[in-house]
Amino acid sequence: MPSNKVNKQSTKYIFVSGGVISGIGKGTTSASIALLLKAAGYKVAPIKFENYLNIDAGTINPIEHGDPFLCEDGTEADMDIGTYEKFLNEDMGQDNFVTMGQIYKTVIDRERRFEYNGEDVEAIPYITDEIISRVVNVGKKSDADIVMIELGGTAGEYQNIFYYEASRMMTLKKPQDVLHIHVSYVPTPSHLGEPKTKPAQLSVRTLNSMGIQPDFVITRGEKYLDQRRKDRLALFCNMQKEDIISSPDLPSVYEIPFVLHKQDLEKRIMTKLGLEVREPNLKDWEKFVESTKNTSKSVEVAIVGKYFGTGEYQLRDSYAALFDALDHAAWKLGTNIKTTWIDAEKVEKEGAKKVIGNPCGIIVPIGWGERGAEGMIAAASYARENKIPYLGLCYGMQLAVIAFARDVIGFKDANTEENDKNTKHPVIHLIPSQKDLIERRAYGGTMRLGNWDAKVKPGTRAYEIYKTYQGFKNEEKGLTGERHRHRYEFNDDFTKDFEKNGIIISARSAVENLAEIVELPKDVHPFYIGTQGHPEYKSRPLQPHPIFLEFVKACKSNS
Repeated sequence: MPSNKVNKQSTKYIFVSGGVISGIGKGTTSASIALLLKAAGYKVAPIKFENYLNIDAGTINPIEHGDPFLCEDGTEADMDIGTYEKFLNEDMGQDNFVTMGQIYKTVIDRERRFEYNGEDVEAIPYITDEIISRVVNVGKKSDADIVMIELGGTAGEYQNIFYYEASRMMTLKKPQDVLHIHVSYVPTPSHLGEPKTKPAQLSVRTLNSMGIQPDFVITRGEKYLDQRRKDRLALFCNMQKEDIISSPDLPSVYEIPFVLHKQDLEKRIMTKLGLEVREPNLKDWEKFVESTKNTSKSVEVAIVGKYFGTGEYQLRDSYAALFDALDHAAWKLGTNIKTTWIDAEKVEKEGAKKVIGNPCGIIVPIGWGERGAEGMIAAASYARENKIPYLGLCYGMQLAVIAFARDVIGFKDANTEENDKNTKHPVIHLIPSQKDLIERRAYGGTMRLGNWDAKVKPGTRAYEIYKTYQGFKNEEKGLTGERHRHRYEFNDDFTKDFEKNGIIISARSAVENLAEIVELPKDVHPFYIGTQGHPEYKSRPLQPHPIFLEFVKACKSNS
């Protein structure tokens, strides 16, 4: 998508808050607005503020807060950072993701270094000053025309009150450069059959009580909000009716930019911020969204994981990046993906054949620890033995190695040191540099994180995939780069045993020579690949990842 930079003015700031319920869609709304503004020629820098005291999202159970999104620089961030990458087709990093834990730690560390010169350090102004500093700095570092600031949580929570106070302070200081957009829920109770705006009104009143008057209210609900309710909401929220924007449920979040565009949201934003009003160029995005609708039959892919369950419900967000990557590839190939979510513990108890059945493909994704591991190993064996296309991602690669060691090489006790420290065949072992960290319980941000380059072996399936889909960073050197998030690695002490029995190590890291991709030859299996990296985090709507494209292609052939 072209980005013809406009004449530089003072940086503008757009705060986006949420109301009534969590998960209302602030992230996709922010990303959609950012896409529209970028398509109009503006440089946009997103930043997400989270409420929790964790320094990053890396130590949070994915069932609690969804799949942490892994950035190129190793930042373990919130899923919304992945949404920004996908909508803007740009890499995000540590400057785009802030937690309240980071804010407090920065201020406390400064106090310990006597950088406040003996002042009594209080939340205001020191916490709010640090928040504002992060906002301003991300704009400066990226030379942005507009900074999109997504405030985590919901208006009225005590955890995020300092974010709102920072927004108020910035608005007071530079009212011509700051906007506040409030995304609020307008429910349509089934027993009433009409949308009710009162929750949104109360949500805006909560903002007003903090000294913030929103410039726009974006109403989320099942359907478009009719004019009568827009008028009523505008009246009680002290706003113009044209500034009440409807955002109904859609078949795909990628359609949101068009819904906002049809209501002239980006033009009204430009006008209020004193920017030149330009028409966004959405041709590439239009082609992409159209491709999501022009699909043929669906192919079934079984995801054998361990983070689906939350209470009596199943949670898609635990593997959000994986599902997105599958969709991107499938749409590019003119098909749909039907995913079956399979609890690895159930496979362990009842057997792979009974639980998994006969899908078109099997994926074993990221995971940690012993729980469900045997079920995931069984899934890897089942895919190999029944010639079902298989993709192992990180833990899924490691467990496929264990399955092969047990089934083919004959190392019946083969395992990862993570799950069995006493195995005689630790085919997956702890990276030496990680041993001290584990002993000190230094878990947060200490894994092998972010992009690591690898050399892909010519003549292998992996090399063919990267070459076919222009996935190399440097084709002449056979160099590619994937994002990593792990501590354990393939144990090279067993390399000869694996290669002698048919496993191909098709990629090794450029610096440490660690095994990055393992595969079975085409004449042995239609598609059997395990990658220590995480290609799912690099997939984009306009640029599906080569490995997922080839995997989906193999699944189509097996349907």
